Amino acid sequence: MVPFLLVLALVGTATAVELTFELRQHDKMCFHEELKMDVAATLEFQVIYGGQFDVDMILRGPDDNEIYSTQKKQYDSHTFSATKAGVYSFCFSNEFSTFAHKTVYFDFYVESQEDAIRDAMAGEGVGGADHTVTQLESSLLTIHDNLKVINDYQTHFRLREAQGRAIIEHVWERVTYWSIGETFLIVFVGFGQVFVLRRFFAEKRSSI
Repeated sequence: MVPFLLVLALVGTATAVELTFELRQHDKMCFHEELKMDVAATLEFQVIYGGQFDVDMILRGPDDNEIYSTQKKQYDSHTFSATKAGVYSFCFSNEFSTFAHKTVYFDFYVESQEDAIRDAMAGEGVGGADHTVTQLESSLLTIHDNLKVINDYQTHFRLREAQGRAIIEHVWERVTYWSIGETFLIVFVGFGQVFVLRRFFAEKRSSI
C-alpha cells in the first residue's frame, strides 16, 4: 500500500514555469527547459498587451529540430512528449512588428509527475507491488485535479483582467491626449474669432 505521505510528496513534485515578460519590436526571446525522455509537457502562452496582440512562437527539441510553431497568435497551447532527453527551447518573436512592443505570458507545465502519482496508485510506481486505490487516495487525486483546474481558471482570469486594464489605460491615454489637443484647438479658435471680430468693428482711419 502506498503511504499517505508518499502520495502527498508525489502531488507536490509537479513542476511548472510561469513568466510574464516584455517583448520589444523587432525582438526575439528564447527560454530553455531540460526534460527527461518520455516526459509530457504543455506550453501555453497569451499576449496580454501590445499591437494586435500577436506573436510568433516556435518550439524546438534537443537536436534543434522544430516540434511546433505558430505565427501571429494571441493565444495558443501545445502538449507534447519528449522523445529524447535534453534541453528543449521555445522562442517568442516580435520581429514582424515595426512599432509595438508586447507583453507576453507563458506557462510551461510538466505533467509527468501526475502520471507517476497514478502509476503509484495502480501499483506500478512502488516496486511493482499490487495496490488498490483507497477512497482517501482517490479523493486526494480528485482534489488535486480540481485545484489544478481552479488554478488554471484563476490564471486566465488574472490575464484577462491585466489585458483589460492595459486596454483601458491605453484608451484613457489616447482620450487624455485628444482632450488636451481639443482644448488647445478651442482656445486657438476662440482667440482667432476675437481677432477677426475686432477687425470687423475697428474704425478705419480716414486717409488725408
